[in-house]
Amino acid sequence: MYELIQVSDKCYYIQSPAKIGLVITGDDEVCLIDSGNDRDAGKRIKRILEEKGWSLNAIYNTHAHADHCGGNQYLQKQTGCDIYASEIERDFAEHTILEPSYLFGADPPEELKHKFLMARGCDAMLMTKESMPEGMEMIPLPGHSFDMVGFRVSDDVVFLADCISSEETLHKYQISFLVDVAAYLDTLEMIQEMEGRIFIPSHAEPTDDISPLAKANIAKVRETGDTIVDICTDSLPFDTILKRIFDRYGLAMTFEQHALVGSTVRSYLTWLKDEGRLTASIEDNTLIWKKE
Repeated sequence: MYELIQVSDKCYYIQSPAKIGLVITGDDEVCLIDSGNDRDAGKRIKRILEEKGWSLNAIYNTHAHADHCGGNQYLQKQTGCDIYASEIERDFAEHTILEPSYLFGADPPEELKHKFLMARGCDAMLMTKESMPEGMEMIPLPGHSFDMVGFRVSDDVVFLADCISSEETLHKYQISFLVDVAAYLDTLEMIQEMEGRIFIPSHAEPTDDISPLAKANIAKVRETGDTIVDICTDSLPFDTILKRIFDRYGLAMTFEQHALVGSTVRSYLTWLKDEGRLTASIEDNTLIWKKE
């Protein structure tokens, strides 16, 4: 873990729970794509930089989920590096209470205020074309989070963040976290047609052909949507829908999984309602979902 792996003349990634990109931007200068989950990840990254004699000038966050921005604060304090994020993600990277708050829908309980859902905040700036190193461009990848981006580097290495999961992950967790299902499907359709020298997803192995995995992710999203519609053959309130999903997929309910899967299921309900496959109505002071 935390092994530095070179994939081109100027691009590397650090093998970690969420892969961290590293791009050479000068003779001894580098930038990072994400920073890992926490202070410990930041320390491991700093050790790699010191061993290579590299100076860190910037971190470009793909999105502000804790496993991607948790090392920001430590590395910024240690190196003085700039940190950049897209518009909405920048607010989440600075004010990290926002992540557990939107998952819970209110001020979150202590069970959701831990490093896996609430990173330490940092000083972040808005990521623009002008803030990018020469030869590096942003790729909008919305759906998994509000304003996620990936990056293409001039030697045709593409960092895909969390827009795609391995087939093993899809099978293990069944329901990948999403905030906008329609946007996510659009992202996957775009990724399916993308060409590049090598693609580096955060939670799947690098590959020179991303299309098969994109198709598998699309199929899983549509399967999940069909499952929810099937569950809603009966008129049901949200908590009953969520329980039946946990039961059907053999998932174990915890405070954290209730928040993560629950938020994702709400995203699916919105999408399915917009698609005309479900209706929502208030019955006896209860919000009820029903197959159209």
